[in-house]
Amino acid sequence: GDAHAPGAFDLTGGERSGPVPDPQTGAPHTPPVGTDQTQTQTTHSQTTQTQAEAATETAEEEVRSVEELLAELDELVGLREVKDEIHRQAAILQVEQKRAEAGLKSPTITRHLVFTGNPGTGKTTVARLVAGIYRAVGLLSKGQLVEVDRSELVAGYLGQTAMKTAEVCASAKGGVLFIDEAYSLGGDQYGTEAIDTLVKEMEDNRDDLVVIVAGYPLPMEAFIAQNPGLASRFRTHIEFPDYTEDELIAIFRLMVSGADYDAGEDVEERLTTIIAATPKGPTFGNARFVRNQLEAAIGRHAWRLRDVAEPTLEELRTLVVDDFPFELTSPQGETSGPTDTPDWPASGTMEADDRGEQDEQHG
Repeated sequence: GDAHAPGAFDLTGGERSGPVPDPQTGAPHTPPVGTDQTQTQTTHSQTTQTQAEAATETAEEEVRSVEELLAELDELVGLREVKDEIHRQAAILQVEQKRAEAGLKSPTITRHLVFTGNPGTGKTTVARLVAGIYRAVGLLSKGQLVEVDRSELVAGYLGQTAMKTAEVCASAKGGVLFIDEAYSLGGDQYGTEAIDTLVKEMEDNRDDLVVIVAGYPLPMEAFIAQNPGLASRFRTHIEFPDYTEDELIAIFRLMVSGADYDAGEDVEERLTTIIAATPKGPTFGNARFVRNQLEAAIGRHAWRLRDVAEPTLEELRTLVVDDFPFELTSPQGETSGPTDTPDWPASGTMEADDRGEQDEQHG
C-alpha cells in the first residue's frame, strides 16, 4: 500500500551512525578526513541518486491534486497549526497561479521552509506532502522528495564538498531537497563549503527547486541567523509540536491496524502508562517511541507463539498487555528480550525506511 496513505507516519527512527547532535547547540560532527571517507563518497552519492530516481518515478506515476494532498494532510494525527500553515501556503500558490494565468505580475516569494521540532513529530511526512502540493500547483516540475543529512553533502576533502552538494541539488531539481539536522553543517570549513554551494544552487534553480531544512528548534534558529545567505531565503518557519499522550495512542492504533494486529483497551492503557512515565524532552522520540514499543511487542508476541504449532488467526493478530512490559522499558523505549522483527513492508501506517541506511516519521 501507499506508504503515505491517510494516517501514514514517517517513522524513520533516526538511528544514524555517530552521536546525536546536542539539542541545544546542534554541535556538528566533522566527518573523518582521509581515504575511508573518500571511499564512502561514491556510496552516498549513488544512494542519493537512486533515491532521487525512485522518488521521481513515484512522483511521475501519480499526479495528485492539491485537494487530495491537503485531505491526506488533514487526516494525519494532531499537527493542527502545521496543517493550517500548509493550507495557507497552498492557497497563496493557487492564487498566484491564477494571477499568472490572467497575465498579472506575481511577486517572487521564497518557497523554502524551515521545519523545527523534536524527532518523530511528522516533519518528513509533511515535507513529502508539501513536495506534492508544490508540484500540483505548478511550482515544481516533478515533486520528488530527496532526503539528506550532512554525510551526503560533505566530502572528505575541501573542493569535493562543493561537487557533492551540487550533485545532490541536481538530483533534487524539480522537487524538494529535505536536509535533516541542517545545523550540523555549521562550525567548520566543510560545512561552510556545503552551505555556500547550497545557496548558489538555490539561486540558480530558484524556479524548480525547493529546500526544506529541519531539526531541533534552538540550533536551527541559530544556524539560519548565522548564515545571511540562508536567512534571506528561509522566511517561513513551521514548528512541529510534540504529540500529546492521546495523540500518541491514536498513532499507535493506526500502526497496529496497518500492521494487521489487534490491541485492546488494556494494551492502550498499559502504553499510556509507559508514555506517561517516560521523560519528555528533545530526545523523546514521539511517534518513533510508539513505533519502537510496538516493534518490541511484536517481537515478544512472536516469542510467545514460538512453540504453538497451529496458532489461531486471533492468536496471530492479538497483542496482549504482557507484550508491553513496563519494567523492561528504558527511558527511550529500548527494550530487553527478543525484539528482532522483520523489515516492515511499506504499509499505510508503518513506513519502510526511505533511505535504507537510517531511519526519520514524522521526523
